[in-house]
Amino acid sequence: MPRAALTIPPEVRSRLKRLSLSPRRMAGTRGFGMHASRSKGAGLEFAQYRAYEPGDEPRRIDWKLFSRSDKFFVREAEEESPLAVWVLIDASGSMTQADRARPDWARFDAARLLALCIGELATMQGDRFGWMVLQDGALAVVDPQSGRGQAGRMQVDLARITPGGTFPEPPTLAPLWERIGARDLVIFLSDCFDEGGIALIERLAKAGREVLAIQLLTVEEREFPFDGGFRFREQESGAELVSDGAALRATFLARFAAARETLDERLDKAGIRHAAVWLDEPIDRPLQALFGRGAGAP
Repeated sequence: MPRAALTIPPEVRSRLKRLSLSPRRMAGTRGFGMHASRSKGAGLEFAQYRAYEPGDEPRRIDWKLFSRSDKFFVREAEEESPLAVWVLIDASGSMTQADRARPDWARFDAARLLALCIGELATMQGDRFGWMVLQDGALAVVDPQSGRGQAGRMQVDLARITPGGTFPEPPTLAPLWERIGARDLVIFLSDCFDEGGIALIERLAKAGREVLAIQLLTVEEREFPFDGGFRFREQESGAELVSDGAALRATFLARFAAARETLDERLDKAGIRHAAVWLDEPIDRPLQALFGRGAGAP
């Protein structure tokens, strides 16, 4: 059965307007570079007026027009941009994990909403974006395009996906190398538990692609709120462990924290910027960390 369609909440959409979906490429000691955005924003060539919305910068309001109409309008301008954004979405079995307190909100649902937010950012800037769904034995690819039609297609396309199975093997991922260009921006959405996924983005980064990773984590992984006897089941392999939750809590939390620290070090070493979001947090939190003002500054 297809998953329910998601929409970006109004408050999240408003906060997205403060972000800049820009690559920050390291080049020796020269620091980070920024792409020239084809954004309807603070450009040189006037494009159009539109009604003011919460989150718009006051300096972009046309005050002369306000004095004549008594309404707030924002000036939009346009610049050329070479940026293409790829969203890589992990659709393996572990992405079906949800919390007992909210069983209808799994990692994959959060990944879908994050993908829509990234598409919205690209659309606001006039940049092209596409996506790849990484699934056991399959690689669904939609090449980068710009515009609202692409955003609508993403919403429909991702609603059709049911995650499951293991992370795809390298032969399945082969077309990926033909599609992602040397100057493209790659954003990986995953729980980052599969070695195959981490090896993939490390290889992309080594090949000169700019790669970002967003890790999606459940509340129960943060708190491990289990008491009494439980049967713990690994989503992809089916392996099971029967034990007392309280007895496992301290060991689990310590090992989980150590695993996350090891992952962070590995991504840092590969030059992959990264952020994480727990399923009870605002969905745009990692985007604020990666693309907000001052993000990635040395």
